[in-house]
Amino acid sequence: MAAVTPSFSTADLVDEHGDRLQVCDTQFRQFGAHRAFTGPVRTVSCYHDNGLVKELLNTPGEGAVLVVDGRGSLHSALTGDLIAKAAVDNGWAGLVINGAVRDSAVLAGLPIGIKALGTNPRKSSKAGAGAVDVPVGFGGITFHPGDVLYSDDDGVVLLPSRP
Repeated sequence: MAAVTPSFSTADLVDEHGDRLQVCDTQFRQFGAHRAFTGPVRTVSCYHDNGLVKELLNTPGEGAVLVVDGRGSLHSALTGDLIAKAAVDNGWAGLVINGAVRDSAVLAGLPIGIKALGTNPRKSSKAGAGAVDVPVGFGGITFHPGDVLYSDDDGVVLLPSRP
């Protein structure tokens, strides 16, 4: 099935929703081939360990965006080409990683949105330490599972699922 390119602008969404729409202040780099992506949020909180990221991205994504809080560490990559390919194969819309990725040349060709702080060729541990589907916060906002995330070249915005 061919991916549909979302037609939205985060700037227009800010104008439309005002203060209800939360804007992430973190300045991410683009890594995936899809520069714009949107979907309901799933989360992983981890530190130097991508075991839960790998596990979750090997399950059906159903168009969701995985938000990974790696505490802003660039010490080791939380996603690489194999894990990102699994995300594509399982129908995830995108990844927003408060941390590093690796295999960036390969990631650039994958049909998925990927934003991260930077790169590091070092692998992370795979013990599975951390938590899935818990609120995670960075960039001045908190991401809750079920919120709707929009990402494009201008940034990452979040429409909370709660009133």
